[in-house]
Amino acid sequence: MMKRTICYPICLLAALIVLAGCQLGKHYTRPDLDLPATLGSQTADDSASLADMAWEELYTDTLLQGLIRKTLEYNKDMQMAAARVKELAAMKRIDVANMFPQIGAKVYLEPEHENYGGNNPKSSNEFGVKASATWELDLWGNLRWARDKSLADFMGSIENRRALQMSLIAQVAQAYFELVALDNELAIVRQTVEARRESLHLVRLRREAGLISEIPLRQAQVELAKTVTLVPDLERKITLKENELAFLTGEYPHAIARASQAADVQLPDALPVGMPSTLLERRPDVRQAEQALIAANAQVGMAFTALFPRIALTATAGSESGELGDILKSPYHLFSANLLQPIFAMGKNRAMLKAKKAAFEGATHAYEKAVLSAFKDAYNAITEFNKIKDIYDTRLRLEQAAKTTLELAQLQYVNGAIGYIDLLDAQRTYFDAQLSLSYAVRDKRITMVNLYKALGGGWE
Repeated sequence: MMKRTICYPICLLAALIVLAGCQLGKHYTRPDLDLPATLGSQTADDSASLADMAWEELYTDTLLQGLIRKTLEYNKDMQMAAARVKELAAMKRIDVANMFPQIGAKVYLEPEHENYGGNNPKSSNEFGVKASATWELDLWGNLRWARDKSLADFMGSIENRRALQMSLIAQVAQAYFELVALDNELAIVRQTVEARRESLHLVRLRREAGLISEIPLRQAQVELAKTVTLVPDLERKITLKENELAFLTGEYPHAIARASQAADVQLPDALPVGMPSTLLERRPDVRQAEQALIAANAQVGMAFTALFPRIALTATAGSESGELGDILKSPYHLFSANLLQPIFAMGKNRAMLKAKKAAFEGATHAYEKAVLSAFKDAYNAITEFNKIKDIYDTRLRLEQAAKTTLELAQLQYVNGAIGYIDLLDAQRTYFDAQLSLSYAVRDKRITMVNLYKALGGGWE
């Protein structure tokens, strides 16, 4: 009989432990996205991708590399993202610890003096020491769903940090190329200002000689003034762009060291972009959205298992006595099991389950949107890549033709073969062609930045 009495609690505990292996609820499966068969013009079996290159291989300018490294270390958004990763790592550890027994100890001394009625003074001291262990049996998987959620939140924070790194590298590279382009535009404008001054001097000499009227002289003065007004505007833009770069690197505004002319970007003849599925695996913003979806699914599981009873086992052992010297002679122990079953809460738990299901539906759409956005970025970047070389080549030919035309017009004007208006048109055309070519050079560099980012490159 004694053996049977002992076996019942042991068998009950074993059964509860086996039940604790259940995790009720629908486990996460990635939504069916029906991805395109190809990414751009690539075949579906092409696994090579430009994004597999390290950013140092793409951005070879050493000054730009220094700015990027400084940004990744000192940028405040990166530092906040790193702190967030540490925070969620600790929170994940808490949810994992909740699955195991919690053990604590307590030593207490309670000297007490009582005097009921004012005529019956007595001491009622109490001394004790006890240890307790509490374990909530995860019968339905509530604690494991909480662990899965915290793990997904933690992984999402890592992906967020990677997405931020990818974005910051692209921002710094683009701002750097725009700064170099502004320097080039300023040099073109200053060169044009000098050419306008020479033209004004030549026109003034011809006016003083009585060869032309007053109108060409006034036109030359207006054209010089118009060009001079571009200088302070470009200087303003340069200072603002330097401040933007300083902010990205986590520093106060200061002058930014850069190359006088950034190294030209040689666009490859073939464009390896990889398979459509690799875009989902490489883009950290898409992976972050999926981790948010996994966390939302875990919250549905937590809300579902909250509808079922929860059992907590508590064991306490210790010693308690009114005299400190007798404390070891008065042992006691206690074992209890607490069952908590929600019976009536005005539908609160079921409403919570519905709310979490709706939140999961919203997270699903957010993930699908992130995938659509990734493919839109990739297709846009591929389109820009396919056209930017033609744009650059045509503008280069335009600049060369405009330069030849201007040289011929200057020679003819000096010889009196054409009027000042014809020379002015040639000067304007060449100036516009120079700026247009400068924009094309800038856009060619930024095209590679956008393509690299769209494919998920820039983080390790």
